[in-house]
Amino acid sequence: MTENEISSKIIGAAIEVHKQLGPGLLESSYERCLAFELSQKGLNIQTQVPVPVFYKGINLQVGYRLDLLVEEKVIIEVKTVSEFAPIHKAQLLT
Repeated sequence: MTENEISSKIIGAAIEVHKQLGPGLLESSYERCLAFELSQKGLNIQTQVPVPVFYKGINLQVGYRLDLLVEEKVIIEVKTVSEFAPIHKAQLLT
Protein backbone atom coordinates (compact mmCIF):
# COMPACT_ATOMS: atom_id res chain seq x y z
CA MET A 1 0.00 0.00 0.00
CA THR A 2 1.37 3.43 -0.95
CA GLU A 3 1.66 6.40 1.36
CA ASN A 4 -1.15 8.10 -0.61
CA GLU A 5 -3.47 5.12 -0.11
CA ILE A 6 -2.64 5.03 3.60
CA SER A 7 -3.17 8.79 3.88
CA SER A 8 -6.58 8.51 2.25
CA LYS A 9 -7.65 5.96 4.87
CA ILE A 10 -6.22 8.13 7.64
CA ILE A 11 -8.19 11.17 6.50
CA GLY A 12 -11.40 9.15 6.32
CA ALA A 13 -10.79 7.74 9.80
CA ALA A 14 -9.99 11.18 11.23
CA ILE A 15 -13.21 12.61 9.80
CA GLU A 16 -15.17 9.72 11.33
CA VAL A 17 -13.59 10.29 14.74
CA HIS A 18 -14.40 13.99 14.57
CA LYS A 19 -17.99 13.25 13.54
CA GLN A 20 -18.42 10.91 16.49
CA LEU A 21 -16.61 12.90 19.19
CA GLY A 22 -16.81 16.49 18.02
CA PRO A 23 -14.38 19.11 19.31
CA GLY A 24 -13.10 19.81 22.80
CA LEU A 25 -11.51 16.60 24.07
CA LEU A 26 -7.93 15.82 24.97
CA GLU A 27 -5.49 14.63 22.32
CA SER A 28 -5.27 11.21 24.00
CA SER A 29 -9.00 10.59 23.39
CA TYR A 30 -8.72 11.36 19.68
CA GLU A 31 -5.53 9.31 19.42
CA ARG A 32 -7.15 6.19 20.89
CA CYS A 33 -10.24 6.52 18.70
CA LEU A 34 -8.17 7.16 15.58
CA ALA A 35 -6.02 4.10 16.31
CA PHE A 36 -9.21 2.04 16.68
CA GLU A 37 -10.67 3.34 13.40
CA LEU A 38 -7.45 2.68 11.51
CA SER A 39 -7.13 -0.83 12.89
CA GLN A 40 -10.75 -1.46 11.83
CA LYS A 41 -9.65 -0.54 8.31
CA GLY A 42 -7.03 -3.29 8.47
CA LEU A 43 -4.03 -1.02 8.92
CA ASN A 44 -1.07 -1.91 11.13
CA ILE A 45 -0.92 0.69 13.91
CA GLN A 46 1.74 1.33 16.52
CA THR A 47 1.06 3.85 19.28
CA GLN A 48 3.45 5.92 21.37
CA VAL A 49 6.51 4.72 19.45
CA PRO A 50 9.78 5.84 21.11
CA VAL A 51 12.04 8.01 18.97
CA PRO A 52 15.70 8.20 19.93
CA VAL A 53 17.46 11.54 19.72
CA PHE A 54 21.18 11.42 19.08
CA TYR A 55 23.44 14.41 19.54
CA LYS A 56 27.12 14.04 18.67
CA GLY A 57 26.78 10.28 18.93
CA ILE A 58 25.07 10.30 22.32
CA ASN A 59 21.51 9.07 22.83
CA LEU A 60 19.93 11.89 24.85
CA GLN A 61 17.10 9.74 26.28
CA VAL A 62 14.68 12.68 26.06
CA GLY A 63 11.55 10.58 25.73
CA TYR A 64 10.13 11.66 22.38
CA ARG A 65 7.29 9.48 21.12
CA LEU A 66 5.30 9.30 17.89
CA ASP A 67 1.57 9.32 18.59
CA LEU A 68 0.80 6.84 15.79
CA LEU A 69 2.88 5.03 13.21
CA VAL A 70 0.75 3.58 10.41
CA GLU A 71 2.01 0.69 8.27
CA GLU A 72 5.56 1.72 9.29
CA LYS A 73 5.27 4.48 6.66
CA VAL A 74 3.12 7.35 7.93
CA ILE A 75 3.54 9.26 11.19
CA ILE A 76 0.51 10.87 12.84
CA GLU A 77 1.00 13.49 15.53
CA VAL A 78 -2.43 14.28 17.00
CA LYS A 79 -3.00 17.91 17.98
CA THR A 80 -6.00 19.74 19.38
CA VAL A 81 -6.74 23.43 19.89
CA SER A 82 -9.53 25.13 21.80
CA GLU A 83 -10.17 27.55 18.95
CA PHE A 84 -8.68 28.44 15.60
CA ALA A 85 -6.11 31.19 15.47
CA PRO A 86 -4.93 32.98 12.31
CA ILE A 87 -1.95 30.59 12.13
CA HIS A 88 -4.37 27.67 11.59
CA LYS A 89 -5.98 29.19 8.51
CA ALA A 90 -4.66 28.64 5.00
CA GLN A 91 -3.82 31.71 2.99
CA LEU A 92 -3.88 32.00 -0.75
CA LEU A 93 -0.42 32.73 -2.11
CA THR A 94 -0.32 35.15 -5.01
